Amino acid sequence: QVRLKESGGGSAQAGESLKLSCIASGNIPSSVCMGWFRQAPGQEREGIAAILSDGRTSYADDDEGRFTISQDKAKNTLYLEMIDLKPEDTAMYTCAVGKSGDWCHTLSSADFAYWGQGTQVTVSS
Repeated sequence: QVRLKESGGGSAQAGESLKLSCIASGNIPSSVCMGWFRQAPGQEREGIAAILSDGRTSYADDDEGRFTISQDKAKNTLYLEMIDLKPEDTAMYTCAVGKSGDWCHTLSSADFAYWGQGTQVTVSS
């Protein structure tokens, strides 16, 4: 069992930045990929970014270059740095651990096995 705990969300003004963290604990596989998702009210959950077991990163097709995923393996921590925030970035942000096979780059929920509870990000104009 893998447990994930996100933090770093909150309220921000448009144009500001936030850095989300996700600490993983439990029986974390030695080779694992992880990702960030978000879900706005009334919207489907969407994948934002993923980092594969070898450190390669993958972003959603509509990525504007405002989000950066990174990790500190020594701390079992995943990060999502968000710059130039926009009101449409308002959502619950959730981290997830991929299923075996390193398919996180698909950013499909079906390829992820464990999920955190999420951290809320609210951006006002």
